[in-house]
Amino acid sequence: MRRGLTWLALLVGVLSAARVAGQTPPNIVLIVADDLGWADLSCYALSLWQTPNLDRLAREGLRFTDAYAASCVCSPTRAALMTGRHPARLHLTTFLPGRKDMPTQRLLQPVIRQALPREETTLAELLKARGYACGHYGKWHLGEGPDSNPLAQGFDIYRGAVGRYFQFKGPNLVARDEQDYLTDRLTEEAELFLEANRNRPFFLYLPHFAVHIPLQAKPDLLAVYEKKAAQVGADLERKNPHYAAVLHSLDESVGRILKKLDALGLGERTLVVFTSDNGGLSVIEGPNTPATSNAPLRLGKGYLYEGGIRVPLLIRWPSVVAPGKTSSVPVRSEDLFMTLVQAAGAQLPADREYDGVSLLALLKGEADGLRRDFLYWHFPHYSNQGGKPSGAIRFGNWKLIEHYEDGQVELYHLEQDVGERHNLAAQHPEVRDKLQRELASWRQRIRAQMPLSRER
Repeated sequence: MRRGLTWLALLVGVLSAARVAGQTPPNIVLIVADDLGWADLSCYALSLWQTPNLDRLAREGLRFTDAYAASCVCSPTRAALMTGRHPARLHLTTFLPGRKDMPTQRLLQPVIRQALPREETTLAELLKARGYACGHYGKWHLGEGPDSNPLAQGFDIYRGAVGRYFQFKGPNLVARDEQDYLTDRLTEEAELFLEANRNRPFFLYLPHFAVHIPLQAKPDLLAVYEKKAAQVGADLERKNPHYAAVLHSLDESVGRILKKLDALGLGERTLVVFTSDNGGLSVIEGPNTPATSNAPLRLGKGYLYEGGIRVPLLIRWPSVVAPGKTSSVPVRSEDLFMTLVQAAGAQLPADREYDGVSLLALLKGEADGLRRDFLYWHFPHYSNQGGKPSGAIRFGNWKLIEHYEDGQVELYHLEQDVGERHNLAAQHPEVRDKLQRELASWRQRIRAQMPLSRER
């Protein structure tokens, strides 16, 4: 029955795409921040930093309160965004190249793929077949070889850099001088792409390095936020001036992209999505950290608690999405792939299963826009932030976390306890057992890799 439903969903998607195929498809801009926490935008929570351009995006579109990354670390989420398939299905479940096994571990981590598999059909490939110009500006982190970089995965243009904010030396983008700032430079390159493709459908993928560590801010902005931080006192949880200044530049980048779209007369027919690849870094990991606090959520990057996987998500599409709306419907990274494919009128390959669902009906404000029982996570690894191998499942407001080292199970009711402080596993054994069985069954269905005992 499950297989039949899967193929029925694919058929409906193809038919929906066919209905759109005769229309001019929307331009698409997908902006992804790196390690940006759920509470880090002014439109989500109180903090030292200011994000007026992202707040504008929220006012002019739809803001999701329960949006999730596909993983608590970067590369798996980026793979899910590009393929619509769960990282566990792809066997790409931690950052590339991954963290080495250490003597202190109780389990051995599975061996993952070291690049997005070439046989996967990416979002760029599908949109390119629909007539889109596809440009990638920023962090790929899914393999840099000639068979795995963005140019091999459907993008027409790739301008990428990793590492420092200043003096960056990426695969094909090098700082022009000591003042060249990576966030600004990527934005400048992206603006040129918009101008060059103003007369045809385009897909701009702008995955910023910001706000990943090491936090390197422009000196003038850092001075501003250091002064503000000294004035707010000890009551404000989110007040790291280095992080605030780096986020300020990211927000300016979003503002420049929105301004360029308006100047080109493209704002009304461009679908803009902004999100993050995982939760904010909430532990000490180098200078000027912790970067942020995800409070009221628990912990952050590297953990399957809400702080590690719940992320901001803003979608603006003036011709479709009513402004100023908020949705509490749980959604995740794979859904963005499905949504953009359907919005563009592209057709999905019929030879594989997808793990996302289109949000298009939800964006249109239809009451029954999304029906789904379970959301799943699988992280069979040890993270640099202290996280251990685990899996998680959300069903309605219930969320279960299973720890693979010892089988320990935690159960939370997110509506009553979004901070995941009160483990209800003992009080609700029927819910606990149902979700644990479903999580195990799902892992088996998609052939998820599991960590191994050191004794084997």
